Amino acid sequence: MINYMDRQVLANMSVRITTQLKMSDEQYGNVEWAFGTAFAFGSLAFGFLVDKVSVRWLYPAVLLAWSAVGFATGFVGNYDSLLACRILLGFFEAGHWPCALVVTHCILSKEERPFGNSILQSGASIGAIITPIIIQGFFWFNQDDQAWRPPFQIVGVVGVFWAFAWCYSIPKGSLMRKKEEIREGITSSNWFIDLLKNRRFWALVVMVISINTSWQLIRAWMPKFLQQGRGYSESVALYFNSAYFVATDIGCIGAGLLASRLTQLGRSVHASRLITYGLCSLLACLTCLAAFLPQGWLLLLVLLFVGAGTLGVFPCYYSFTQELSVTNLGKVTGVLSFLGWIASSPVHRYFGRYVDQTHSFDLGLALVGLGPMLGLIAMLILWPSTSQYKND
Repeated sequence: MINYMDRQVLANMSVRITTQLKMSDEQYGNVEWAFGTAFAFGSLAFGFLVDKVSVRWLYPAVLLAWSAVGFATGFVGNYDSLLACRILLGFFEAGHWPCALVVTHCILSKEERPFGNSILQSGASIGAIITPIIIQGFFWFNQDDQAWRPPFQIVGVVGVFWAFAWCYSIPKGSLMRKKEEIREGITSSNWFIDLLKNRRFWALVVMVISINTSWQLIRAWMPKFLQQGRGYSESVALYFNSAYFVATDIGCIGAGLLASRLTQLGRSVHASRLITYGLCSLLACLTCLAAFLPQGWLLLLVLLFVGAGTLGVFPCYYSFTQELSVTNLGKVTGVLSFLGWIASSPVHRYFGRYVDQTHSFDLGLALVGLGPMLGLIAMLILWPSTSQYKND
């Protein structure tokens, strides 16, 4: 939740901030590109670190670091300082996912992980729901040009309270990786070579690039699309942004429940995840419809379904990732996250350039929703059956 509150403050006030700092849409795209690139390298760094250092201490350390940077963003005065803050924010926020996936692996069984990962991912939606409400509250009482600064600072302070709560509630030795699953994945000292030879890894490379591109572009550009592309007011865009992330939360939790239910009904764990992922991918494809709808209730309704689908694919992806390796889970997660972010982040710049040149978001929005379907195709082609990969 805190992770996405720190991230979404900028997106929700993007029109106001870019106007005040005299930034073009391409420069805003550069900020998102820089954030994503830093996130990619942070994923590698913390992915390796999480396999060496206790998650009990690493997790609060990275959260305090990104909270401090988020707080500092409230003091930026130009494009360059904003860019620097987002680079640091991206690097330290990347430590969240390797830590979080180690935690869910340690405390949940294979059957429980899709739903558990749904609850984990749902925190992103909760954070994104709360953030516009906080911002709207400040704007309600303060219409000053500088009113966008306090939300960055308030959200930054929240992380300090979480760090204390975490250290108090997690006893020593409680986060041990499941020994019975260690032999099922990549375990050798030549783990990276084995990873490159593994077809399942390449299926996940395509999946993480495609779903990350779809989710991050829609997340970052939605407020601008609504205000500049469809003529909604800032207030309406903020309220809808909260509603959008309610839909993503429903999609995320629903995906985990569906995968668990299909397993209970006799489907294999892998098949249940694939079916769930496929249904969410179809919802994401509705951007092809949303991109050409005018302002109105139908556009907003379709965008809610898009939100449910684009986030609903992530619990399945995380569960697939946890099957690759146990002893090297942090490294594998870090490598995949690096590839996902390093490939998807530059798209923001070109998306922004396209908007500057055409003054339209439509074609870019239509194409970006097709990403999760590419991940599904890659899984069907490259991911072997359970019996095959147990004998790899």
